[in-house]
Amino acid sequence: MDIPVRWKVKDLVKIGELAARSGVAPKTLRFYEDSGVIPIPVRKSNGYRDYGPESLARLRFVRSAQSAGLTLREIREILTTHDRGAAPCEQVVEMLSEHLSQVRGKIRELATLETNLVALLGRAEGGIPQEADDAGVCWILESESQEVVAES
Repeated sequence: MDIPVRWKVKDLVKIGELAARSGVAPKTLRFYEDSGVIPIPVRKSNGYRDYGPESLARLRFVRSAQSAGLTLREIREILTTHDRGAAPCEQVVEMLSEHLSQVRGKIRELATLETNLVALLGRAEGGIPQEADDAGVCWILESESQEVVAES
């Protein structure tokens, strides 16, 4: 078994222990290996994977990056930059800025949706109007006021 010099045999863990320490399911660990997010671990002669401390550190980074909204593709790009010996922090700032812009756009969309829903519920609470069209599916959603709110 070839063990990198910086690893000590006692520091190597199997997939189940790494999963327990990192909070990542073994199936997800294998997926991360296949997708290049974590390096393929040392394998013993019996086929078991042996992970070093670097794997746990990388998994913690991956989870932190995911909680910031980064995709696995973006995380892989960051890690590739890092693995080449460059500092990826400028790249991370660009990605986070883009995600923040997207989140703010979604918040604006949700605020518009909230306004529409409040208007529709207000209309519904007023009761069925005399002019409600019996041929329609539901007068609340077919109201002209909804179209006006949605366009603004």
